[in-house]
Amino acid sequence: MTLDRRHIRIFFIHFFIWALFYGFFLYPFFFEFRRIPPDLPVRLVWIIALFYFNYFVLVPKLLLGKNTLIYIATCLGIILVSGVVINMAFPFQPEERLFRPRNENHDLGRFVRELFSMLNLSAPIFISGLLRMYVEWRKNEDLRQVVEKEKVSSELQFLKTQLNPHFLFNSLNAIYSLSVKNSSNTSEAIISLSELMRYMLYEADKERVPLAKEIDYIKNYVQLQRLRLSDSVNVKLKISGDERDKEVPPLLFISFIENAFKYGTDYTGKTFVNINISINQNNIVLRVENKIGVQRKQNKNSGVGLENIKNRLRLLYPNTHELNITDNGENYIVNLTLNL
Repeated sequence: MTLDRRHIRIFFIHFFIWALFYGFFLYPFFFEFRRIPPDLPVRLVWIIALFYFNYFVLVPKLLLGKNTLIYIATCLGIILVSGVVINMAFPFQPEERLFRPRNENHDLGRFVRELFSMLNLSAPIFISGLLRMYVEWRKNEDLRQVVEKEKVSSELQFLKTQLNPHFLFNSLNAIYSLSVKNSSNTSEAIISLSELMRYMLYEADKERVPLAKEIDYIKNYVQLQRLRLSDSVNVKLKISGDERDKEVPPLLFISFIENAFKYGTDYTGKTFVNINISINQNNIVLRVENKIGVQRKQNKNSGVGLENIKNRLRLLYPNTHELNITDNGENYIVNLTLNL
């Protein structure tokens, strides 16, 4: 099985620690031709044992288990017992000191040796504890990021499932109004709806789609609305800029446009909707303006699609979008800027 990057990184960290540690202790013997003390191999092996016993047992069982005092007491006990046992098994020999000052007495040499021994034995426990805490922190951080991505993905999928039936319901109402009037545009409207549904079925489940396809989707939707309206003179759609080589999340703009058509009819039955999409090198600017009809003022449960798209923008473009909505009582204006 191929090791992932995290395991490879941990392996090299361990390798570097042991290379540095053994290089420090073995340098005087290999390059200064000093005699190797008889206890040195035992100490080096015991240091490895302490390192991994603390790494795999003490830290996970005690320190990460919130038993900090027991962990500290256990580590101190292991260091003291190990130091005493090793020092008793290998009595002090002044000529074996790595750094031996002149005229040093025997008792002081023994004390320094035992102190140095304790420090040697505490180092692997301290380093392995820090390393294991870092590994656990990194693992938890990676897990948190995975959970956050899954949460965002699930939330976006939920918002899409809310948006699609909402859109379909409004489109069927539009075609129904044409059929009631026996309009000759009914068949054309059904074809337009089929194109819209094809896009929603085969493109809307992707994370991103070409901006050109999203714009075609908007054009088909506006055309469908024009077919059902009795007065579409004031329905305007203007698209400027080059949409090539640009991608956006699917169904990102439609809720604002759908909302404009749904509530953009005044009391005389005229529809006023002005849509402007400006495509620049580094951003896309959408401006949608509509009259505020009586039904919008009376419908307190409206705006499900708008709430969904606000949540999608928050998830997909955190700190990289600007949304301004103006409601002056007569006109409802949406200005959205997406930074690419």
